[in-house]
Amino acid sequence: MSLDLRRLPSLDHLKGFVAAARHSSFTKAGEALFLSQSAISRQVQALEAQLGAPLFRRSTRQLALTPQGEILYRAARAAFAGLAEAVEQIAAPRRPGLTVSTSIGFAALWLVPRLSLFQEEHPEIDVRLSAENRAVDLVVDDVDLAIRYCAPGDAPDGSAKLFDEALLPVIGPALRPLLPPTGGLDGATLGQLTLLAFTDATAHPWFDWNAWLKPLGLDAGQARGRLQFNHYDQCIAAAQAGQGIALGREPLIREQLADGRLLALAPARPVPQRAYYLLRGARAGQPAVAAFTDWLLRQTGRPAGQQ
Repeated sequence: MSLDLRRLPSLDHLKGFVAAARHSSFTKAGEALFLSQSAISRQVQALEAQLGAPLFRRSTRQLALTPQGEILYRAARAAFAGLAEAVEQIAAPRRPGLTVSTSIGFAALWLVPRLSLFQEEHPEIDVRLSAENRAVDLVVDDVDLAIRYCAPGDAPDGSAKLFDEALLPVIGPALRPLLPPTGGLDGATLGQLTLLAFTDATAHPWFDWNAWLKPLGLDAGQARGRLQFNHYDQCIAAAQAGQGIALGREPLIREQLADGRLLALAPARPVPQRAYYLLRGARAGQPAVAAFTDWLLRQTGRPAGQQ
C-alpha cells in the first residue's frame, strides 16, 4: 500500500494527542509539552474533526480513550518510538543531563542556591529542575530524581533520607528592635508582630500557629495580624523583608540563620511526622544521575557515595 502523506494528521496534533492519552489530562499534557491546556484541547479537537471519530471520553475527573482512540494511541506511540530511535542514531551526541523534581519551597530555599556548586563540579552535565507541589510519578513524568516531603512510613523502598523536619519561629533583622532583652518571644513581642502563615491544599497541622504557640503560653490571637501564603518560599521571603514572624523549616533556612538574614526566636522543634527523602527513577545508574545523587547526599551531610 502506498503512503499518502497528505492524508496523515499533523505531527503536532498527534504529539498533543499522545501526551493527553499518556497523562489522562489535557493540563498535564500541556505541562509536558510546554503548551497551554487549551492548546492541547484544540489539537485533539482538530484531530478528531479530521478523523471523524471521537478519541476521548471526557468527564470532570479525567480523560479516557475511546476504542478509536486506543487504536490511534497504540499506533502513534509505536511510530513515535521508532522516530525517537532513528533520531537517537543519527543526531549529534547530546550532553549528559537529568531531570530533578521537587517542591517549589525546597527548590527556592535550598536547591537553587546550591546548583552552582554542582555545576562547578560537573560543568558537562545539564540539570533540568521541575518545581511543583504535586507528588510526581517518576515513570509517567520522566523524572530521574525526586525530592519528596512525606511521613517516614510513606517513603518508598529504596529512597534515601536527606534530613528530618524541624520548625522554629523566625523574623528578619529589621524587626530586631521589637525583641525583649532575652531575644525570645513573649506576649508583648507577639502583640507587635504579624503572623506569616503557610497553608496549602495539603493538611500540615504542624504549621498551625496556635499549636506552636500554646506550649509557650501564647495564643495566635495575641498577634498584631495575619498574612497567609500558599507557597512556603513566599512566607520566608516576607519574614526576611521584615513583614512578620514565620515558622521556619530549619533544614531549609539554615544558611539564612547562620548569616543573619533570619533571627530565631525559640529553639527548633522536631516534626516526627515529616522528613525529606530522595527518590530515584529507572536511570539512577546513569553517570549523570549518579553524580548528582552523590553530590546531593554530600550537600545534606551524608557520606560521599552513600546510597
